[in-house]
Amino acid sequence: MNKFIFDVDGTLTPSRGKMDEKFSQFFFNFCTVNDVYLVTGSDYEKTVEQIGNVICGMAKRVYNCSGNDVWQNGTNIYTNDWTLPQDAREFLNKQLSTSKFPLRTGLHIEDRPGMVNFSVVGRNATLGERKLYHEYDSQTLERHQIAKEFKLQFPLIEATVGGETGIDIFPIGSDKSQILKDFSDNDFIYFFGDMCKPGGNDFPIANAIREGEKMGVPYQVDNWKDTWRQLNAYITNGA
Repeated sequence: MNKFIFDVDGTLTPSRGKMDEKFSQFFFNFCTVNDVYLVTGSDYEKTVEQIGNVICGMAKRVYNCSGNDVWQNGTNIYTNDWTLPQDAREFLNKQLSTSKFPLRTGLHIEDRPGMVNFSVVGRNATLGERKLYHEYDSQTLERHQIAKEFKLQFPLIEATVGGETGIDIFPIGSDKSQILKDFSDNDFIYFFGDMCKPGGNDFPIANAIREGEKMGVPYQVDNWKDTWRQLNAYITNGA
């Protein structure tokens, strides 16, 4: 049976933004005739804010915090409790103090179920401030460098780039690929994500599907418009 798994931020919505109304209607119709699952690094409250209660309810399951906080029909059915070690937290604070990006907005280390999100600019940044950091990071690759150094110092903890400003941090094995255990070998999985390249937080699940942990096809998308285009192509032409 065909199963569709979607990242949210940058795949179904603009980064940290709300779902386009016309795309939301299209996606609602898609959900009525297909088995749809969501997997995102964000928490459930933020996911509802971005795509709405209706779409969240249409999904068979919503895997928040990279699958460490699982929701079904608006009810939490599983949470993985994990605390970032103090020395790792100190490492992140040092990176925050030494980054050459000048702006700080607060909430730089956000504890979530089973993971932590780190952001130099901060989770309180406006869209304009996030854009400034994204442009800076695109030129300096700061997040990739921080993630690389983090993994060298803490080999049992993973760090992957996610969204436009953040780094997702979690125990090895607690990435998005962990949700594949909920799917049978008879399922054919279509995964859509905007961070499927090495170092991105969609890479583990995309790579697991690509290498045959489960049958399926991963799709690297540029944005929600690209996702819409590819879903239209699927509907028109088949997989």
